[in-house]
Amino acid sequence: MSYSLRDFGSYTAGGRVIEVTEGAPYTVQFTRSASFEVDPRGHFAVEHAYVQYFIPEARRDAPPVVLVHGGGMTGSCWETTPDGRKGWLHHLLQMGYEVHVVDAVERGRAGFAPGLWEGEPILRSLEEAWYLFRIGPKEAFAARQPFARQRFPVAKFESFCRSFVPRWLATTPLQVSGLLAVLNGTGPATVICHSQGAEVTFDALAQSPALFERIIAVEPSYTPDDSDALHETPLSVLVGDFLDSDEFWDSRLRAWTTLASFPKSTLLGPADLGAGHSHMLMLDQNSEHVLASVL
Repeated sequence: MSYSLRDFGSYTAGGRVIEVTEGAPYTVQFTRSASFEVDPRGHFAVEHAYVQYFIPEARRDAPPVVLVHGGGMTGSCWETTPDGRKGWLHHLLQMGYEVHVVDAVERGRAGFAPGLWEGEPILRSLEEAWYLFRIGPKEAFAARQPFARQRFPVAKFESFCRSFVPRWLATTPLQVSGLLAVLNGTGPATVICHSQGAEVTFDALAQSPALFERIIAVEPSYTPDDSDALHETPLSVLVGDFLDSDEFWDSRLRAWTTLASFPKSTLLGPADLGAGHSHMLMLDQNSEHVLASVL
């Protein structure tokens, strides 16, 4: 794979500055040979998204693509697969798309502020990822025995789990504001979202539909209730395999099927994308075919 970039870099989008007036200075030993007085009071920049952007030299005349990760993940899920193959970011750049990769508010390089948001952060376990992402049966986790025909690179499952980050459960509105700040900068874009990122995307669509050229939702964990919520935005829903492994996924399939019945919407499943895909279609073997099929 080869492509040339005209420009790349990073920026933050959205957020606010808060003032903390409580607390007292204290001394910390931040290296073995240096100490420093820390004052918990002051002004702090918080609740912004972090974004990397890439503009190919041979940029096609098409809206930019904005990549929105799912829960407990960061934008790194679009870069490289667990077994070292090029991720969707690289394939999009090779096809000439300008791409903006988002780390949502309080995820990854967007950073987080302890005590600022309601509740405690949670971190996904390997066991939960194994069955929730449909790598294999719950009882087969210890032996790492995947479903037959599984396309996820199971030999690199633990490497994949090292990409997980803590997440708060009450920050969706903040992530929506961050995504809208990104889109206000890019202009109307094709948004590719995964899992929990779909809730952020659809909530942002409800506020500013003119900023969305198209949505590609990879197994969205949230679906709007009626077609009016899509504002006639073209929508593609991508669905993997092994959905009969749990009632949870059977119910999600019913919701996705309803969503795909709305005007300008379509569903692409195993018959279109190939059998054996997990919840992480952008990381599975054959992931480049999945992307090409929807584009």
